[in-house]
Amino acid sequence: MRGCSRQSVDKALMDAGWAPEQVRTALCSFAEVEFAVPVPRPRPYLSARDAFVYLVLFTTLYLSVYHFGSLLFELINRSFPDVATPYGNGVARSIRWSVASILIAFPVFLWLSARIRGEVSRQPVKRQSAVRRWLTYLTLFVAAVVLICDLITLVDGVLGGEITVRFVLKVAVAAVIACTVFGYYLWDLRADERVA
Repeated sequence: MRGCSRQSVDKALMDAGWAPEQVRTALCSFAEVEFAVPVPRPRPYLSARDAFVYLVLFTTLYLSVYHFGSLLFELINRSFPDVATPYGNGVARSIRWSVASILIAFPVFLWLSARIRGEVSRQPVKRQSAVRRWLTYLTLFVAAVVLICDLITLVDGVLGGEITVRFVLKVAVAAVIACTVFGYYLWDLRADERVA
């Protein structure tokens, strides 16, 4: 690329039929430094340690989100009881289990998130971890599926005339949780693209 601007290389690659994402990836793999030959940027590597850390991070996220939603559902059930469904000891156990899961999983999630954020600020190349990107896209997929199923449930309830306060609150809880997770991780991916 010596003697050519990035814009001219970008245009030449686009004219040759490269997709915009391929062009960006190719050009971002070289540092913008003055040297006789193009200087490659360090490549992210896949380590077993990173895979372990990200798997634990995302697992604790899933546990926290699921049990937070479950806890809110049980609180809605208690606040707006269904006379056709009597409550027994299972409800108290379900609430205890959700609270216990949140008390353990969520602090681990926060601690790992802070630790990863510190590592990424010291070594920005870690933002491009393949495991991190795959698990982030998997999380976006799961959040999108939950949101789609939630909307299907809402429309089905409306069409069936089964709209109650309890039903609407549960649909709202699922939608808010799914949108929050989806929005945060989409923002995180876009931050990666801005850095790259």
